[in-house]
Amino acid sequence: MEASTALSRIGLAGLAVMGQNLALNIADKGFPISVYNRTTSKVDETVDRAHQEGNLPLFGQYNPRDFVLSIQRPRSVIILVKAGAPVDQTIAALSDHMEPGDAIIDGGNEWYENTERRIQEVSGKGILYLGMGVSGGEEGARNGPSLMPGGSYQAYSNVQDILHKVAAQVEDGPCVTYIGEGGSGNFVKMVHNGIEYGDMQLISEAYDVLKNVGGLSNAELGEIFAEWNRGELESFLIEITADIFKVKDDQGDGELVDKILDKTGMKGTGKWTVQQAAELSVAAPTIAASLDCRYLSGLKEERENAANALKEAGLKEEVGPVMTGVDKKRLIDDVRQALYASKICSYAQGMNLLRAKSNERGWNLNMGELARIWKGGCIIRAVFLDRIKKAYLRNPNLASLVVDPEFAKEMVQRQAAWRRVVGLAISAGISTPGMCASLSYFDTYRRSRLPANLVQAQRDLFGAHTYERVDRPGAFHTEWTKLARKSDAGVGSFH
Repeated sequence: MEASTALSRIGLAGLAVMGQNLALNIADKGFPISVYNRTTSKVDETVDRAHQEGNLPLFGQYNPRDFVLSIQRPRSVIILVKAGAPVDQTIAALSDHMEPGDAIIDGGNEWYENTERRIQEVSGKGILYLGMGVSGGEEGARNGPSLMPGGSYQAYSNVQDILHKVAAQVEDGPCVTYIGEGGSGNFVKMVHNGIEYGDMQLISEAYDVLKNVGGLSNAELGEIFAEWNRGELESFLIEITADIFKVKDDQGDGELVDKILDKTGMKGTGKWTVQQAAELSVAAPTIAASLDCRYLSGLKEERENAANALKEAGLKEEVGPVMTGVDKKRLIDDVRQALYASKICSYAQGMNLLRAKSNERGWNLNMGELARIWKGGCIIRAVFLDRIKKAYLRNPNLASLVVDPEFAKEMVQRQAAWRRVVGLAISAGISTPGMCASLSYFDTYRRSRLPANLVQAQRDLFGAHTYERVDRPGAFHTEWTKLARKSDAGVGSFH
């Protein structure tokens, strides 16, 4: 549309694919929007798309001042630029023309402490600030993402009507909620991405076992994942996995999936999640295993060399259905159960990390509500998030999903299949680090007594770190070596 004298309801700066799509989504919902980008060709491109996609009320602006002044007060401006320095540059360019009570909403994958710094910096000018996680990729941005806004509640209130319409819609409401103060929105999005790493890793392990132990073809795999997507595993990632197996290679024989180089890329949110878990002393082994696998996948040449070196050293590859005379039907069902149980553990780790951070920062995160807004729009959207929501409704102080009565039953029902899959994979030499990490997590968490008593004794022996006792209060220290020598002298040897 031509520039208009009427003011826009909201503005959006940063018109890469995500920015364009979110702007078009907002306009599509009937909210007039101004858009701006430093490279002006992107503004023209977005204005053209708005025209083609239904003469949407979207207005191009070509400098920061015109852009800001074209928005009605109190102004709300979404920025979608690369995290880090570009965000600071964009804030500087826009805030020069903004007034007290106006708000900036950063929709990028930003480190949460950067958002907290910016909240402070712009508050000097009376500007409000939100750090808003946006999930769902470019398709979600255009048709309904999951939104995780944190920071100024006033800034959220100013755009709540827009966010409610723009977000993905599920039966219990729009996939957006006010997350909490400070950088909580960014932190929740970061953990969402960590959970996503775990999910993708677990699915790839299910594929590996079915293909290399079960000997399944891509056609069979496509059918199995499509069938799984009609049951408890129904989710975006399972659905797209079924589609991936069906795509033929247009440059050769067979399916495209087999031609893809096995080196995984990453942007850093998974690493941040694992670092935060360590900082907060929260075990997140499934998410950590998925990160380690991405690192190892990057060592393609080293892995090829290792395969040759170990073959020369006499290692026999025992891969394939021949190995065990595998019962395919049973294996498929076992893998489905192992995947589901492993997933529960992975989500339990993510939720526990969110709870620990919430306690540390006083964010008061509502775990059930987080599960709810992930039910639609986002990459980890899944039917079983509704069950997670209900678990936290039953008990908001739930220590772990693993002990929720419903999930506990499901874990117990599936553990035999889970152990069979992991055992089979281990004996076949197929690594399943995510499933193994989830199973170890489950087996460690459910044991009332662990061998940590021995570790405490060692720490006391070499570092006098003291230990506690199970039968009386207080801290104790023992002269272990002296007493051990004395008992040697007294007992004699075992011969």
